[in-house]
Amino acid sequence: MRKVLLDTGPLVAFLNRRDRYHKWASAQWERCAPPLLTCEAVLAEACFLLRNTGGGSRSVIELVKRGVVAVAFDLEAEAGPIARLMTRYADVPMSLADACLVRMTELQEDSLVLTMDQDFHVYRRHGRQTIHARMPAD
Repeated sequence: MRKVLLDTGPLVAFLNRRDRYHKWASAQWERCAPPLLTCEAVLAEACFLLRNTGGGSRSVIELVKRGVVAVAFDLEAEAGPIARLMTRYADVPMSLADACLVRMTELQEDSLVLTMDQDFHVYRRHGRQTIHARMPAD
């Protein structure tokens, strides 16, 4: 079974019922076996984006606390590869969260990124390999 790597967009949409992708995100979460793996940069982005949503930031942390979402990345240990990715994709530009997720696909060989970010069609793992990603069709 593929490991699911969670990006910010689906996390925010899942927790915010008013998000235009809430139904899509909820359906994706139902298809995934916990824990969904992510990095602290994604959690920080989600907390920031949900700061004005009732209980939003707290809900992000609660998912981690309950083991539904797990932090499965050590930025300090992966700083070199992250810096190289961000330099390579500087013209996109690549966020820290995206760089961490791309690196996570390299470390988790059989993984799928749950995202809304079309840049994952551009990014490559191990320099040349496409990234398996699931995103809304529109």
